[in-house]
Amino acid sequence: MSTYAAGPDGRLQLPRKIGAVTSDQTKTFDLSASFKAYDVRGIVGESITAEIVEAVGAAFVDVLDLAGQTVLVGGDMRPSSPEFSRAFANGAATRGANVQLLDLISTDELYYACGALNAAGATFTASHNPAEYNGIKMAKAGAVPISSETGLKEIQALAEEYLNAGTIPANGTRGLISVRDVLKDYSEYLRSLVDLSGSRPLKVVVDAGNGMAGMTTPAVLGDTLLPKLPLEIIPLYFELDGSFPNHPANPLEPENLRDLQAAVVEHGADIGLAFDGDADRCFVIDEKGEPVSPSAVTGMVARREIARAKANGEETPTIIHNLLTSRAVPELVVNDGGRAFRTRVGHSFIKAVMAAEGAIFGGEHSAHFYFRDFWNADTGMLAAMHVLAALGEQDGPLSELGREYEPYKSSGEINSEIEDKAAAVERVRVDFYDEDVEVDYLDGSTFIAADGSYWFNLRPSNTEPFLRLNVEATDKETMERVRDRVLALVRG
Repeated sequence: MSTYAAGPDGRLQLPRKIGAVTSDQTKTFDLSASFKAYDVRGIVGESITAEIVEAVGAAFVDVLDLAGQTVLVGGDMRPSSPEFSRAFANGAATRGANVQLLDLISTDELYYACGALNAAGATFTASHNPAEYNGIKMAKAGAVPISSETGLKEIQALAEEYLNAGTIPANGTRGLISVRDVLKDYSEYLRSLVDLSGSRPLKVVVDAGNGMAGMTTPAVLGDTLLPKLPLEIIPLYFELDGSFPNHPANPLEPENLRDLQAAVVEHGADIGLAFDGDADRCFVIDEKGEPVSPSAVTGMVARREIARAKANGEETPTIIHNLLTSRAVPELVVNDGGRAFRTRVGHSFIKAVMAAEGAIFGGEHSAHFYFRDFWNADTGMLAAMHVLAALGEQDGPLSELGREYEPYKSSGEINSEIEDKAAAVERVRVDFYDEDVEVDYLDGSTFIAADGSYWFNLRPSNTEPFLRLNVEATDKETMERVRDRVLALVRG
């Protein structure tokens, strides 16, 4: 783990401060290229630099009124994360916040710390993006997400002001900077939510993709910090390496799962787990090397959480699912005595809905899983623990257990590069007009057959010239027929 040298005044020595703007300098900072709807993300040395990060740290404190309060700062294994963490801490301390550097952390470790310590925080990560990227995910105290609608735009604007002025003015007494390790507390907390000590012995292959799961898996599922569980962990790419030498840390792409699939079969393992770079998402592979869909994982975890909530006296626990998850999820939720609440896609949006609806759990097709007991935030590790518990409390293989939660056939997400996306959707609407199909517009256009035989959704990308298609049907033949028909219309 990184270390930070203290100066004679006891403060950590940070590498640089924003230089003064001289009369011949004409550079004007515009951070719109790196400030997204829910986080900051850019290419290191271009749209995200230590200079920019320091200004963002100062603006973070000002916008959230954190002077005199604790701010938590950590980062993932990308080479620039330690420098960026120190720069952010310097900006925050200049504006009067007391910073606790968490050093190397997964994103869900930040959410844990923000929740358990009731403090605002930031972590440096670009999640599954390639090595040349880094970014910032920020949260308020209690792990409440920050988006463009809840402070991110204001942070951007104020950071630009500091950068263009060339200095960050002191805000009274400079805050102190210290170091704190939350890995053991995070691990103990997750184990308190899912008890795996009584599981049958399981052989588990984990592909960390050289990301932060290489640190959190031994701590939570192994015995480096806590007592041993009845799990044999077979590590794949646990070395923390932000250059991602083996494959991109993006399990959403099928080619990045191939090493894990092969390893599960080779070792005769019961299950495989794949995490993205910052370990907030988890994908599951069965003993045959076949993927278990995130919808099936959502159903599996929902069943466990509903049962637990009912045992604690909740009559109709609410489960959140986005509109691209399998319809098997709301059917299971209702059958188990819960309330299913359908939302549009988007993890920061779903966190807000979780809070507003008092939901106990939420799942997305992209393998983001949200828990009320985790401050409505997403955590791939906690979802993985639920799947391990479900598998370990019965004798059958995961392939059989998974089939119970995947009764329908899905196309997966198919992208078509279309310039006029609205016209393509209109062609589909006209073609299906005379059929008994209902269309809703919660997120894109969802076409639902009245007889229940299929549904499909067309969603335009906001950032790329893609129209995204997802199809689900009662059988493979119907799914393929609808898929091919829609794609022919879309692609003209």
